Amino acid sequence: MLLGITLLYVGAVLVLNSIWLAGRIEDREIIVINVAVAAISTSIALGLAIGATDQTGMRDAAMTLLFAITYGWVAYNRASGSDGRGLGWFSLFVAITVLPMAFVAAPPSLWGMWMAANWAAWSGLWFIYFLELGLGWNIRKLTVATTFATGVLTGWLPGLLFLHSVMP
Repeated sequence: MLLGITLLYVGAVLVLNSIWLAGRIEDREIIVINVAVAAISTSIALGLAIGATDQTGMRDAAMTLLFAITYGWVAYNRASGSDGRGLGWFSLFVAITVLPMAFVAAPPSLWGMWMAANWAAWSGLWFIYFLELGLGWNIRKLTVATTFATGVLTGWLPGLLFLHSVMP
């Protein structure tokens, strides 16, 4: 069930961040969802770490914290007025760090292939943030569309499916 909760709120924050990136939500308003999801993700990661009995549990906690730090940093940038370059370079670190999960999470099953595709999509999304924030590329429309699609397809809908016991 923790995966369902995590995915639901990651989906929510990505969808809302895409709407904010499109200029439809003010900077000071987007802080709330980013702080909330950072706190939820941190709590889940700490629970995973405390309950970990093997390396896989600790890896899952570490990967979840990458999401939490990202959303916390978005909130900080909006509150402080920072330009996001630091978050952009952190996004490159995250994109590279999570990419191997696309291979680790891919046992020969439909579920494994789906999780592998999610990790690849998240890696790609963080790389887009690096290009826009870290390098200053003018790709806002791509960033908005990719953030929205990733939020719906890898977070919101799968999270609902998990919480309603439609997915394993």
